[in-house]
Amino acid sequence: MDTVFISKLKFLFDPLEREMPLYVPRKEGSYYSFVRYIPSGNAEYNQLRLCTSAKEFLFPLREIAAVFPGESETETEIKPFAVFGLKDCDLRAIAILDKVFADEEFRDPSYVQRREKMFIISSDCIEPAESCCCSLFGGQAYPQGNYDLNVSKITDGFIVQAGSDKGRAFLRANEGLFAEVPHSALQERDGSRQAAQQELEKNTREFQFDTPIRELVLNGRDSELFGQEAKGCVECQACTRICPTCHCFYLYDRKKEDYYDKMKIWDSCVRTDFTTVAGGENPRQRLADRSRHRLLHKFVYFLDRYGIQMCVGCGRCVDACAGETDIRQVLKKLSEEQDSKRKAKR
Repeated sequence: MDTVFISKLKFLFDPLEREMPLYVPRKEGSYYSFVRYIPSGNAEYNQLRLCTSAKEFLFPLREIAAVFPGESETETEIKPFAVFGLKDCDLRAIAILDKVFADEEFRDPSYVQRREKMFIISSDCIEPAESCCCSLFGGQAYPQGNYDLNVSKITDGFIVQAGSDKGRAFLRANEGLFAEVPHSALQERDGSRQAAQQELEKNTREFQFDTPIRELVLNGRDSELFGQEAKGCVECQACTRICPTCHCFYLYDRKKEDYYDKMKIWDSCVRTDFTTVAGGENPRQRLADRSRHRLLHKFVYFLDRYGIQMCVGCGRCVDACAGETDIRQVLKKLSEEQDSKRKAKR
């Protein structure tokens, strides 16, 4: 039993909530955010990705990393939980975080436990936002994998497809709640996916580059464009906080009555003192240098180390930026600048 049909999300959510806490999207204005599912409440299908990402479930804003003397209680507090509404960009972002925190050489035990305990229910995109640009970075309007269950909305209900042993086990255990999928429903799903993909490609039509993005950023690392773009930046750090793949963190010690603990909190490479070292020196004191580093990390350094780009094209940074910086426009300007230089040499 890999693919089934349900008429209401409640038939999927209620049995899952009985097993573990379930977090689902709630619409607030034009955006969606995560809330704890309540069986008596309404269940919503998010047409596009949420304004926040799954990062907060796996890599909390702040947590106790260690206790001395003694051991951290974090591991004993982690219990199974489920999250619904993740899109393809979110799933690819989790795969990137896995490279950072679940690597054999540098395993973060808290992250690994949360990752193992997380039950992922993804969903197809139906109405991508104008800022969505995942197709530029290998993404699709529907998940390609890395989920336990995926939900696709159709006219009369939802198609639920298992993508892991955990997902298949859940469907088998609750098979009385599900029906077979009509062939017409599968055709409707495929048509909806194609339409959403076309919308994504329409959004990104002006950002199709002849040069690979890695080369654009690397060749443009000395461009004055970064200084020009930095003029609109207010260093609010929203771009890195809202990003599903940014993973910088800061460690600091706290003295308690009879023990010490080490706190781990999110940090940002955009912050002025991020690279300040002993003696007060700062190799990236200029905002332009920090803006440059952010793109080099996403499109060059991470790619060279792990074989994948660190940007998934979710567009959250575009929506969140107080200075209205658009990462797509920055790449486009780098491309135009380098094209002009090439033409001038001919």
